[in-house]
Amino acid sequence: MDGILVVDKPKDITSHDVVDIARRRFNMSRIGHAGTLDPMATGVLVLLLGKATKLSSTFSSDDKEYVATLFFGKRTDTQDSTGKVIEEKEVNGLDIKAVKNALDSFLGQRQQTPPMVSAKKYKGKKLYQLARKGKTIPRKSCTIRIHEIELFAFTPPEIIFRVRCSKGTYVRTLCEDIGRLLGYPAHMSGLVRTRSGRFSLAHASHLDTIHEKDIRSI
Repeated sequence: MDGILVVDKPKDITSHDVVDIARRRFNMSRIGHAGTLDPMATGVLVLLLGKATKLSSTFSSDDKEYVATLFFGKRTDTQDSTGKVIEEKEVNGLDIKAVKNALDSFLGQRQQTPPMVSAKKYKGKKLYQLARKGKTIPRKSCTIRIHEIELFAFTPPEIIFRVRCSKGTYVRTLCEDIGRLLGYPAHMSGLVRTRSGRFSLAHASHLDTIHEKDIRSI
């Protein structure tokens, strides 16, 4: 089988876990994915089967869209809710207009430093593997682009926002940066990838019911 399978990744499993499940389901080893989703995240994960795996770099470079939940008042060592709290501050007087202005300020091209809990490699080791050992490695900033960003919900100490961004954008880092701009420690407490390139959640199949009929031709 050669083709593309769009899966709605469940929470608390890795992208590689999804690939392994698909390999067993279709009894084939040549399956990969086009862009990692963190275990805590859900949503669109594009799987490439057979000859489609050769197109991995093409699909991985597509823009992505997310709906993220940002929690103000606590910063963690992983920039998300799975980490250890390393800074706290009471949230008082958070203003919706200030939040909207802060989000708007991130539009366009900017530099972003990848978090230690990422799949980027250093001397053959993934950063998150080094982070688990308590190591911190200097990272070079990368150029990213925020195409669209908008506030969905304002319920302090949390907000929900949608962002469409370039490949390589770390939303957890974006959340921490937004908090910093507004004067608060912050972290990402939820994440859903709603789109990857031309594929949206409307195209995604539930992992426990994936079937050959769900595979799209290249």
